[in-house]
Amino acid sequence: MLIDSHCHLNYKGLVEDQRQVLVRARESGVRGFLNISTRRSEWEAIVATAERENDVWASIGIHPHEADAHADLGEAALLDASAHPRVIGIGETGLDYYYDHSDRQVQQDLFRVHIRVARETGLPIIIHTRDAEDDTARIIEEEMGKGAFPALIHCFTASAAFGARMLELGLTISLSGIVTFKNAKDLQAVAANLPDDRILVETDAPFLAPIPHRGRTCEPAYVADTCAFVAALRGTTKEALADVTGANFFKLFSKASL
Repeated sequence: MLIDSHCHLNYKGLVEDQRQVLVRARESGVRGFLNISTRRSEWEAIVATAERENDVWASIGIHPHEADAHADLGEAALLDASAHPRVIGIGETGLDYYYDHSDRQVQQDLFRVHIRVARETGLPIIIHTRDAEDDTARIIEEEMGKGAFPALIHCFTASAAFGARMLELGLTISLSGIVTFKNAKDLQAVAANLPDDRILVETDAPFLAPIPHRGRTCEPAYVADTCAFVAALRGTTKEALADVTGANFFKLFSKASL
């Protein structure tokens, strides 16, 4: 049950040929796709894709790069959009201090808005973090103290220490094609030792194509390559890891069904 737990089917590079992108992925054994939003203007189209394709689900959220443009977005907008039957997650949201496209305090405030919605709805929050480990961990820990909420770190590239903190807090960790890169030895060590019940795989398509597809537009079909690579790190088969990560996906995103 191979699932691409994070892709952007409505982004340039995929949306122009979206139906064939999905056909190629299905032919590679991918059984489901979580189509991620990053700004409010995308929500309608992303939900429409999920309405049209019964193996595609949608998320609703604001990427930290877009935080300044959505500084006034309240919980009501997210709550209303998340009630749609094809919306199964909140995000992606979080903190990105590498590019600093939005004010850091605005990023933090909007991150907390998403967390409150995840807590209220029970839908998992999909967290992006880059060069912001301390503040990401602090906010998650503070908010967990107010009441638990389901969450995952998508496209994990952080330190092993940060990963351990997230696992202690009950989060799931998702691995993208970055784990296949030759210079990703530290990440590979983390991937090899993640608990079986806390691991997902993703593409983040159209970005971050795994080896052997480097330099190409990433497609959801390539999650099969990432899954095979991670399986080898963990001493198992691609098929076995696909079943494990698929089961983890449906446990975490409990609103999803095929």
